[in-house]
Amino acid sequence: MAMRKLQITAAAVALLLFFSSTSDAQIFDVTKYGAKADGKSNIDKTLMSVWKLACASTSPSKIVIPKGTFLLGEVKIQGPCKAPVEIQVQGTVKAPADPSSFKTDGWLTFNYIDKFTLSGGGVFDGQGKIAWEQNDCHNNTNCKRTPVNLRFNFITNAWVHDITTLDSKNFHVNVLGCKNFTFLRFTVTAPEDSRNTDGIHIGRSDGIYITNSTIGTGDDCISLGDGSRQVHVTGVKCGPGHGISVGSLGKYQAEEPVSGFWVKNCTLTNTQNGVRVKTWPASYPGSVSDLHFEDITMVKVGYPIVIDQVYCPWNLCKPDIPSLVKINNVSFKNIRGSSSTAVAVKLVCSSKVPCKDVVVGDINLTYDGPEAPTAYSQCSNVVPSFQGKQSPRVCA
Repeated sequence: MAMRKLQITAAAVALLLFFSSTSDAQIFDVTKYGAKADGKSNIDKTLMSVWKLACASTSPSKIVIPKGTFLLGEVKIQGPCKAPVEIQVQGTVKAPADPSSFKTDGWLTFNYIDKFTLSGGGVFDGQGKIAWEQNDCHNNTNCKRTPVNLRFNFITNAWVHDITTLDSKNFHVNVLGCKNFTFLRFTVTAPEDSRNTDGIHIGRSDGIYITNSTIGTGDDCISLGDGSRQVHVTGVKCGPGHGISVGSLGKYQAEEPVSGFWVKNCTLTNTQNGVRVKTWPASYPGSVSDLHFEDITMVKVGYPIVIDQVYCPWNLCKPDIPSLVKINNVSFKNIRGSSSTAVAVKLVCSSKVPCKDVVVGDINLTYDGPEAPTAYSQCSNVVPSFQGKQSPRVCA
């Protein structure tokens, strides 16, 4: 524990030193290079030309998108750069509303950049309504993938703060192959019925920090894919949405292990699930370890505590074949509030590889509804250890 705190502190100090170095950065205001804040004129070419100038600079630089409304098409921001670069968005940047105008599954994609900042208090509006209406992925396995608002691929030592992503057509943020990446005061907003609009999805990344942020969307607020390591979520408000999830895992061959996930001091409100680990039945082998959920408030949350190794959305699986994903060293501590379902704690593990080293401590979850007189738990293929008081009784 002491070593982990030391690692977090060292990362924070390194980021602080880096970000202080950009305070005297050279400024590139996109409106000085031809961009118009009229919500109609496309700024793709302007942003790309300004990025090339900033990225080639040997001293820190800052690209400014000032207040106003700007139209931006599909863009890839490419590194590496010669010095730290910040993009400061003060206004609203809008995507084309028609999903057919995109050639790939990314709207604004950042690739291979070190020492990068995205800030400014601005908004990235994905204008996702048409895409949501056309989304048939719930019954079509060959559905067309729509663009993610913000893709971060292989970014290191980065800070995204005081930014809003609004109404993405697909995931709001996808983090892939990144290291030492912090989201601070980050906001995700989309309607509860917007399909597949995960707030922040993380995969094959190490050292991701999500702090003091607000996420309300139509899917998972935060989701971890395979290869996620040392992810820290603190002070996040989640809801509406599907909760904070690890997985789903095991669907694909050669998935990397998930290891090290801390969720602390968070509040979930009116979400379909609370904190959840989900793996597919009939899965490929995999592993999940070192997951810790602590000091969490649930407000009318469905299934507040979940391990589900028979995860089978839309019945597109073989639920009678057990999952081969191993789950161990998981703790749920000091989780309190209200459940909108009678099943407040659901620990359904694999009969082939039962969960190991699961700790449940100081749970206080209430239920007031027609399903049952009081909250209760469901458990299979797991023998948890207990600390403190449990209400409802878990695996009794």
